[in-house]
Amino acid sequence: MTNRQILQAMSGLMAGMFVAILAGTVVANALPTIIADLGASQSSYTWVVTAELLAMTATVPLWGKLSDLFNKKLLLQLSLGMFVVGSLLAGFSHGVELLIFSRVVQGIGAGGLTALAQVVMAAIIPPRRLGKYAGIFGAVFAIGTVAGPLVGGVLVDTSWLGWRWCFFIGVPFALLAIALLQRTLRLPVVVRREAKIDFLGAFLIVAGVCALLIWVTLAGNEFDWASWQTAALTGAGVLLLVAAVFVEARTAEPVIPLGIFRNRTVTLTTVASLLVGVAMFGGTVFLSQYFQVSLGKSPTVAGLMSLPMILGLLVSSTVAGQLISKSGVWKRYLVAGAVIMTVGLGLLSTIDADTSFTLLSVYMAVLGIGVGMLMQNLVLAAQNDVPASELGAATSVLSFFRSMGGTIGTSVLGAILANRVASEMTKGLDAAGIPSGGDGGGESSVPDMSTLPEPVRQIVEHAYGVATADLFLIATPCALLALLTVVFIKEKPLKTTSGMERLAEEAGAATVTDKTAVGS
Repeated sequence: MTNRQILQAMSGLMAGMFVAILAGTVVANALPTIIADLGASQSSYTWVVTAELLAMTATVPLWGKLSDLFNKKLLLQLSLGMFVVGSLLAGFSHGVELLIFSRVVQGIGAGGLTALAQVVMAAIIPPRRLGKYAGIFGAVFAIGTVAGPLVGGVLVDTSWLGWRWCFFIGVPFALLAIALLQRTLRLPVVVRREAKIDFLGAFLIVAGVCALLIWVTLAGNEFDWASWQTAALTGAGVLLLVAAVFVEARTAEPVIPLGIFRNRTVTLTTVASLLVGVAMFGGTVFLSQYFQVSLGKSPTVAGLMSLPMILGLLVSSTVAGQLISKSGVWKRYLVAGAVIMTVGLGLLSTIDADTSFTLLSVYMAVLGIGVGMLMQNLVLAAQNDVPASELGAATSVLSFFRSMGGTIGTSVLGAILANRVASEMTKGLDAAGIPSGGDGGGESSVPDMSTLPEPVRQIVEHAYGVATADLFLIATPCALLALLTVVFIKEKPLKTTSGMERLAEEAGAATVTDKTAVGS
């Protein structure tokens, strides 16, 4: 395919990815307002984020496997349709329960977009040329991540629109993506009559992952870490996943082919993706809350304050992609990205309520540069080292573990944030002689800063500043472990044929082998 044909085919993919990114980022600066408006708690704040991540995480392997069996374009359009349904439900929500449910529906759709967009890219673009186009996707990612918080902030600050439009605004983009995919994406339909969906394996994986993630989210807030609820959820999760491994090892069409983990590159990139998810998503998802609560900024200004991190990500992913396509060398960028990401998280662990925006900008830019060099190129390394028939499974496994890391990070760090904020607020209020009404533990509702008297406001700002810095401090060792993992990945030359070309070659080789066997 020529560059023009590839760009035309990718237009619908880019629109779809933009929608998926917008779904997460447009509500980032609106969440404090949404949670305050619905009268919900810090735990609900975490759940609104976690629900989408959890649904996306649990369904990514299934979407990836389906892409190896059925029409990829139709699956992409189906995932976009689910996103539209979830967005409409979220926009019409009048309670936090329906909002969380709608985020689950959005997450299922986003899981399809996350897995399938990268699978389709690998199918039509050779790994040697993929870095350049991955840079374009990095640009779309950056634009969506920049535009989302800004648009969300403006919508929240505009009285005649409000936070509900943060969900409605993604609907036309999703519909446009469906139309573009129908018109521009041309993939050969490979009908596999013997294909069977492993429903039992899919159910066991989804149920096991959900049980563990729900435990991680609720433990420390709804019940103690050492409690019968913990034993029940962890026990059920482990048993379900053990059963899933047993089923996957024996079924003809497993959702996650266990054999791909014999590939050293896939195993190491999977571990690194999990750790990147914990460090990146777990650390940064609460930045918007820090900007608004601790620094006292409006939702619109909070969106602007995230620009340095996104610009760093945009520049590093684009430049690294171009250099990889030109030279065919990729490992050095993985190692450098992991080092820079670790440094960025370490720097952000020093922030507080008095940190200047200049320092914050430098710290966020460093983090963005590291993530931009690392995250997408982990997928490239794995896709380059697996048979074309397993591209969907390998890509979805990496997306699955990165999303699971993000969900675990968001849940665990959200619980830590809630408890640390409550502890710091109680300590500050007691020191100021103001009745705290708490025992220094548990959680409290997210405060509306505009209604607080000045002494209390300063105590709340300090509490959120200290607690947010702690999150980055906890995320830093995860980034360091990701660096150690990346070091052991073996660099292999990037292939010069696309996934579809490799699939045809593998099919031809299999046919020759069959004929030889029959002849002998």
